[in-house]
Amino acid sequence: MTESHDPAALAQRAADTLAELTGVERHDIALTLGSGWGKAADVIGETVAAVPAEQVPGFHVSGVPGHSGTLRSIRLASGKHALIIGARTHFYEGRGVRAVVHGVRTAAAAGAELMILTNGAGGVDPAFRAGEAVLISDHLNLTAASPIEGANFVDLTDLYASRLRDLAREAEPSLQEGVYVQLPGPHYETPAEIHYLRTIGGQIVGMSTALEAIAARAAGMEILGLSLITNPAAGMGDPLDHAEVLEAGRAAEPELAELLRRIVGRL
Repeated sequence: MTESHDPAALAQRAADTLAELTGVERHDIALTLGSGWGKAADVIGETVAAVPAEQVPGFHVSGVPGHSGTLRSIRLASGKHALIIGARTHFYEGRGVRAVVHGVRTAAAAGAELMILTNGAGGVDPAFRAGEAVLISDHLNLTAASPIEGANFVDLTDLYASRLRDLAREAEPSLQEGVYVQLPGPHYETPAEIHYLRTIGGQIVGMSTALEAIAARAAGMEILGLSLITNPAAGMGDPLDHAEVLEAGRAAEPELAELLRRIVGRL
């Protein structure tokens, strides 16, 4: 299998390039910062280097407004290094599942043992209010796809580690948790689809994270997931608009950044 067709080899080459460009041989923690979470990169530690995504093999400039398109190396107060992935590829961009999970696989190849996945999402459960951060307790992958190829049967029990969720609640005791649903997108859901998701146990809905979490588990990483509820889901409030979703993310950024700073400080 050539490197271009070997996801592990491509991830290793990306990790080697990151080490060269950042001067950091190993990253201990990785964070993918979705809509509303980007400011966390400015407060969790000291930035060592910021690398445009297109300079690293397998990465692309983000095709979604509100995502930075950079990879950043940060030195934490503990002396550990965190890799911030601001170049998320979404399933709906049509680049394939390998591209969607390349960031996670690169983080694992760079040495990260812990993956924090964040996103902006719709609130299916009316208990979640817009602007609130919610821990992901489990997920429903409704993309009809998987990052796992071949007969590689990966156990997804406790995928979003209860140990890490407990640490997050130590940082912020008021955090609620819920089941996240990943759909392909890029369109928002219909009210009937949201009713269906509630019926099958979904509480949060978005267009990322689940595929990445599966790949992270396959790579041996421990995973913490967090959603910013940007809006009530379809049929539970006003019609959905991406500009309003981005605005909700911007309004919540300072509070979310401080939350992640406190959580990362306990890891």
